[in-house]
Amino acid sequence: MREVREKLMEELKALDRELRIDLPKEIKAALGMGDLRENAEYHAALDRQGFVRARIVQIRQRLSDLGAMSIAVVPTDRVGLGARVTLLDLDSKEEITYGLVLPEMADLGQGLISIASPIGRGLKDKKEGDKVAIEIPSGRRRFQVLQIRHGKQEAEGGPAGS
Repeated sequence: MREVREKLMEELKALDRELRIDLPKEIKAALGMGDLRENAEYHAALDRQGFVRARIVQIRQRLSDLGAMSIAVVPTDRVGLGARVTLLDLDSKEEITYGLVLPEMADLGQGLISIASPIGRGLKDKKEGDKVAIEIPSGRRRFQVLQIRHGKQEAEGGPAGS
């Protein structure tokens, strides 16, 4: 979660600078161009200003939400945020391992899926041995949960739930 907070804080800092320094300069320059009714630069700067303000509000809310979250309360015998889960695809008989992360950290190429994604939501609270059918945009996927590992277990190599 620290990485997500840092990423959001960097974006917030950049947007704050843009809102306080860059956009006022752009608006001032556009005002100097004359007729505001047909001044595309002026309207673009105002539109961007509105977007930046809205994004700042979103980031602050997300940071607040993250501050209230704790991975320490996630049960280690179930799939949840921070879990690394090994699945058996019941149709292809292929084993797949996913790490369940916050949406900002999702990277399918690295095997990291969002806890808010269809697969993440479908796996949430499942235990080892559970079978689940999950609707995704490309159709239905059927899995069996083979193994669940959480942060400390992952580092120590211990079995899930220990």
